[in-house]
Amino acid sequence: MHSLIRIALALMPFSLCAQQQAIDSLDYITDGVFTKGVEGPVVDNNGVLYAVNFAEQGTIGKVTAAGQAELLVKLPGDSVGNGLRFNSNGQLLVADYVNHNVLAVDMHSLQVSVFAHEPAMHQPNDIAISATDVVYASDPNWADNSGQLWAISPQGQVTLVEKGMGTTNGVEVSTDEQYLYVNESVQRKVWRYKLDAEGMPKDKTLFHQFDDHGLDGMRCDTQGNLYIARYGAGTVAVLSPAGELLREYRLKGQHPTNVAFGGDDGRTLFVTMQQRGAIETFRVEHPGRAHMLQQQFSHQPAP
Repeated sequence: MHSLIRIALALMPFSLCAQQQAIDSLDYITDGVFTKGVEGPVVDNNGVLYAVNFAEQGTIGKVTAAGQAELLVKLPGDSVGNGLRFNSNGQLLVADYVNHNVLAVDMHSLQVSVFAHEPAMHQPNDIAISATDVVYASDPNWADNSGQLWAISPQGQVTLVEKGMGTTNGVEVSTDEQYLYVNESVQRKVWRYKLDAEGMPKDKTLFHQFDDHGLDGMRCDTQGNLYIARYGAGTVAVLSPAGELLREYRLKGQHPTNVAFGGDDGRTLFVTMQQRGAIETFRVEHPGRAHMLQQQFSHQPAP
């Protein structure tokens, strides 16, 4: 490199250098359509994307195509949603962090009911679901950087898996249904539990630890790779089934909160972006586990 060019690059403002880094994502829903509480993206069998806090807190939005979002439902009372997942009955499960609930939305009538309630929860944050409809809920206490982990049976019975953890946040079942992944945002750790025959997490081991930035929502692809929203880093990291960092996709915004696979082939990743109130998207190599799981479930949500 010519010495004058090298000097010019050294003097270039940091922000300009950062802007020149390759961005992998595009806007699917632009700034301010959702609130800064946008979270919990999930895609149904018809390709419709859902996320919480459309236009105002306490709602769930429905995104039918790029740039086209509308209200699906307003949650009752002062409930506010975070994580979303579909179960095999086609119900949309909602982590209600205000009232210590997991709610269920009937996608035909749009009636909202309480699927599970546990007063000992701090604030259920993200949820994952197994192929047998066992639900797992992370439960952070942001005030003291601690957290809990819960398992919920298909009938709504709540069991405490572990307390005294770090700030539990993203949670996901492995593609082969053998493990549960849980991350701790402040501690930057990803843990892996073995799932027993009843779907209860056992034998926790450290799967991966990051050196900087926060961790948020997670999803697996069909190859067992784990995609993690890296809050503050402005990236989505991909870990192999062995816990090795394979790559990071760079986003337009800096504060991704969660990810979901969708598209006709399950290879489109949607990323909810706090601060922007937007949803970004990019293409990935393999379909998502959720896309595969939705095809296995016998019922489809209504359009």
